[in-house]
Amino acid sequence: MSHDARTPVRAPSRAAVHAASGSRLGTSHPRQEGPTDLRLVPPALAAWGTAALMLDAPSVWVAGAAAVCLVAAGVLVLVRRGGGPAGHATVLRPGSAPGRDGAARQASPAGPLKWPRRQDTAPPVRRTWPRTSVAAVLLCVAAAAVSAGLHGADLRRGPVPGLAREYATVTAEVEVTADPRLTRPRVRGNHMAPTSVLINADVRRVEEADGAAVVTRAPVLMIVDGGWGASGGADGPSPSAVSRHSPWLRLLPSTRLRVTARLAPSLADGDRIAAVLRVRDPAVPEVVGQPTAAQRLAGRLRGGLREATDGLPADARALLPGLVVGDTSRITPELDEAFKETDLAHTLAVSGSNLTIILALLIGPPGLAQRVERRGLAPRLGISLRTTALLGGGLTLAFVVVCRPDPSVLRAAACGTVALLALATGRRRSLVPALATAVLLLVLYDPWLARSYGFLLSVLATGALLTLAPRWSAALRRRRVPPRLAEALAAAAAAQALCAPVVAVLSARVSLVAVPCNLLAEFAIAPATVLGFAALATAPLAMPVAKVLAWCASWPAGWIADVARTGAALPGAGVDWPGSWTGAALLALATVVVLLAGRRLLRHPWWCGVCGALLLLVVLQPPPLTRVVTGWPPPGWRFAMCDVGQGDATVLSVGEGTGVVVDAGPDPTLVDRCLRTLGITRIPLVVLTHYHADHVAGLPGVLRGREVGAIETTGHEAPVDQVEFVRREAAARGVPLTRAAAGEERRTGALSWQVVWPPAHPVPAPEGPNDASVTLLVRSAGLRLLLLGDLEPPAQRALLRSPAGALLDGVDVLKVAHHGSAYQDPELIRRAAPRLALISCGEDNPYGHPAPGTVAALRAQGAVVLRTDEDGALAVVGTGAELAVAGD
Repeated sequence: MSHDARTPVRAPSRAAVHAASGSRLGTSHPRQEGPTDLRLVPPALAAWGTAALMLDAPSVWVAGAAAVCLVAAGVLVLVRRGGGPAGHATVLRPGSAPGRDGAARQASPAGPLKWPRRQDTAPPVRRTWPRTSVAAVLLCVAAAAVSAGLHGADLRRGPVPGLAREYATVTAEVEVTADPRLTRPRVRGNHMAPTSVLINADVRRVEEADGAAVVTRAPVLMIVDGGWGASGGADGPSPSAVSRHSPWLRLLPSTRLRVTARLAPSLADGDRIAAVLRVRDPAVPEVVGQPTAAQRLAGRLRGGLREATDGLPADARALLPGLVVGDTSRITPELDEAFKETDLAHTLAVSGSNLTIILALLIGPPGLAQRVERRGLAPRLGISLRTTALLGGGLTLAFVVVCRPDPSVLRAAACGTVALLALATGRRRSLVPALATAVLLLVLYDPWLARSYGFLLSVLATGALLTLAPRWSAALRRRRVPPRLAEALAAAAAAQALCAPVVAVLSARVSLVAVPCNLLAEFAIAPATVLGFAALATAPLAMPVAKVLAWCASWPAGWIADVARTGAALPGAGVDWPGSWTGAALLALATVVVLLAGRRLLRHPWWCGVCGALLLLVVLQPPPLTRVVTGWPPPGWRFAMCDVGQGDATVLSVGEGTGVVVDAGPDPTLVDRCLRTLGITRIPLVVLTHYHADHVAGLPGVLRGREVGAIETTGHEAPVDQVEFVRREAAARGVPLTRAAAGEERRTGALSWQVVWPPAHPVPAPEGPNDASVTLLVRSAGLRLLLLGDLEPPAQRALLRSPAGALLDGVDVLKVAHHGSAYQDPELIRRAAPRLALISCGEDNPYGHPAPGTVAALRAQGAVVLRTDEDGALAVVGTGAELAVAGD
C-alpha cells in the first residue's frame, strides 16, 4: 500500500532499533541519534563568565545587567510569538526530518528516511532556534548575575567586614564548613614557620563589646596556630603527629564552635572570605553544637579508612585516603611535589573519575555511555531503569557527603545526576549536554565556582574526554594502534592539551612527563579506588576485613606513588613557563601548533620516531650530552654552589657522579634539581654545618634517590625541632649520624678536608647555632677552599686564635659566612685574602644580603665576588695557579 507523504507516521520504535543492532541490550551509536547537542553550551558558558565578573560588582551594575538581559529576552520572545522574521529557519513537512544539508527527508514506517517528492505541497513548519537560543542565553546571564550579586553581597553584609577592618578581637560562634587542614611547612629566614590549622567556617553570631549578640552569616578563614612540637614527617611536623595532639584537626563540618579571636581583612581580593579569624587560645576548641548525623557517619567512615591503612607502607598509607575520599592529611610535601611535577595531582583530590568508577560498577563503563544504554551490575541483576537511577542517585549523594563538596566532586555529582535522570526516563542523552547542564546548575547554585581553578580544570578535563579523546582515539586506531592503548593515550593527551595552560598559570611550569605518567598510573587508579571504597565501607563493620582490602589496594596505590616519584626525578621532567594568562595563551598556541604538526607527522613513521627520540633525550638528559649542549657542569669542576634561594647548599666533587654535600638549603626541590644537573648519584658524606632551617630543610632532596654514606653535624643541637627533623630523616633512610669536631681530617679520592671549627668542647659556649657552624678547610687539585658556614664575628675571631688559625692564610676560594651579612670580622677577611669569594643568597631577600660593606671589603682584598642571586649556580674549575668559575 502506498503511503501519502502528508500522513503522520511514527519513527522506528526503540525495540526495532535494538533488534536491528544485533545486540541483546541494543546499541546507541552517536551517529544514529544525530550530531552532539550543543544548545546548552552557550548558556552555560555565558552564565559562567557572568558569575565570575559579577561576584564583586556593585549592586547597581548587577541589577542593571539583569534588567537589560531580562528585557532583551522578553523582546525576543514576544517578537517570536508575533510571527516576525525568523532569521535562519529549517523547513519541515509532516512526516519528514531535517537532512544534513538542511533539506527535508521523509520518514517511512518500515524503512529509513527518504527524500520527499517534489509534488508534496504540505504547508511547512518553521523552527526559529537561533532567536530562542539567544533568549535562553540572556535569561541565564540574568540569573547568573543575580545569583553572583547575592553571593558577593554576603561578604559585605553584617558586622564582620567592619570589625575586620578594625582588627577587632571578638567572641563569635562559628560553624565549620570544611575539613580542617594543615599549612605546609615552610622556611622563614633561618627557622621553620610554625604549622597552623586552617579551617573554613561561617560566623553565625558575633558578640559586641556591650554584650549584645548579632546574628549573621559570613564566611571566614579561621587560623589556629600550632605549637604541638616537631614530631612528624619529611619537612617538619607531620600531619599525623599533629592530629594526635590537636583536637582542631578532628573537627567535622557542621560543628559549631565558640571562639575568641582577632579579625583581620582577607589577604586576597576576589576570594570568598569575608575576613580572617585568628584564634587567640588554640588549646581546645569549645564545641557548642555537634555535627549532623550525616557528617558524623562520614567522619566515622573516613576515620575507619585511616585506621585500616595504618599498617601500610608510607606511600600507600598517605596516598590511599587521598585517592578514595580526598584525605591528604598524610601526604608529605615531597610526595605532593612529585605529583605536581608529573601532573598527577588530580589523583590526590577526589574528582569525577572516582564517582565514575563507582557508578560504572552499577550502570556500566562511562566510555560507552553514548553507545550502550545499559551495562554493569544493574541489568544483570534485573534491576529496572528507574531503580537503577535511584540507586545511582543514592551513591552520588553518599559520595558527595563522604568526600566533601569540593568543586570537582560537585561537578561530577551534578553531571552524574543529569545522566541518571536521563536513564530514569529511558532516554539516551549525550554527555556533553549533561556536562553543560551540570556547569549551568552549579554556577547558578554557587557562583564562586566560576572563579575556582579546580572547577575549571575539572570541566576542561571532562570536556576533553568527551570531545577530543574519541576523535583522537579513532585516528590512532586507524593507524593500527591497539584499541585499549589508543583510548588511554587519547584520553591522557586530550586532558593534558586542554588543562596544561591553566596548570602553567598555577605552577609556572609545564610537565613533559605528564602524558606517560598518567598512562602508567591510569590502570592502577580503578583497582585502588574500588578496593579503597570497599575498605571504607567495611571498616565500621569488620576492621580485619578492611585491613585486608586496604593491603590489596596498597599495591596499585604504591605503584602510582612510584610512577610520580620516578617521573619527577627525571632531569627533564618539566620546563619553566611564564605563570600568567599571557603564558597560558602562548602555551595554548604552542599546543595547537604541535597538534597540527603532529597530524602531518603521523603520516611519516620515521619522523615520528625521530621526534620521540628527541623528546626522550630532553626528558632523560644524559649527563654527557647535557654537558655538551649546555656547558654545565663544566668539565673538571671542583666545587659548586647551588642556587637554592636564601640558604646554603654546596658540593665538593670527588669524581664522576660522586660528591660531598655541605648543607642542603631550605628547599628539597631546589637542591635535588641542582644535584641532578651536576650528575651526583653517590654522596659519601653530607655535612650540615648547623641546624638552621635554611641549611637543613632541603635534606630530603639530597637523600632522594641517592646513595648516602653518612651525615655529619655540629655538636650544638639547636634549634631542637630541626635537630629532630634531621634525626628522623637519617633514621628513615638508614643513614648514620656523626658529630664533627675541630682537628678531624678526611680524604676521599683526590679530595681532602680538615674540620677547623668548632672545637669538641668550646669555651665559652657558642652564643647560638651560627657560631657553632662546622667550618672546613678543603684541598682539591691544588686549590684551597675555606667554607665558613654561618660563623659570626665572635666565632670568627676565636677561629683565628685557635691552632687552625695559622692554616687560613691565603686561600683560593672563600664561601663567605652567613650569606654575606654585615657581621664579618675584617681580620679574617684580611688573613684569608681569597682570590674568589662566593656568596649564597636569595634574590630580593628581606635581610639585605649580601651587605654592600662586606662585598666592598672582599674586593678591597683583591677578591672576585660572585653571588647566586645575580649569577645563579656557580662552579669552580682549575688547579693551583689556574682558577676559573662558570655559571649555570
